[in-house]
Parts: sequence; C-alpha cells; structure tokens
Amino acid sequence: MSGRAPVSPCVGLCTLDPDSGYCRGCLRSIDEIASWPRLDAEAKRRVISTLDARKAEAQGSHAPERPSPD
Repeated sequence: MSGRAPVSPCVGLCTLDPDSGYCRGCLRSIDEIASWPRLDAEAKRRVISTLDARKAEAQGSHAPERPSPD
C-alpha cells in the first residue's frame, strides 16, 4: 500500500445527524473530522474503512419496513 495519505472523504454536506452522531455527508464522527489533519496515512485509511459499513447501516435504518408474512 502506498504511503500517501488518503484525501478527506468530506463531500461538503456538513451536518451532524443527532441520532447517529455522524456527519450526514461523509459519515465521520465529529472527533474523526476534527482529528483528520493530524492523523497519519494508516489512521486515515482505518477511518475510511469504517465508512462503507456506516453507510450500509444508515441505509438499513431508513429502509421501509416490510410487512410480516402472516
């Protein structure tokens, strides 16, 4: 893996979701956002690696409920 640090995942939609505590745009926590400039490349990769799971979780929580088969 390259030693270059990943770029910020910020998409310019900077609003924290009060329920999850994550930014609605990039899905990072306020602590992850604030510490981003000081993180080394590996730490940034770890943060980014969590974002897909958070996105899937967020989409799952907003998915319409399916009626139970009776």
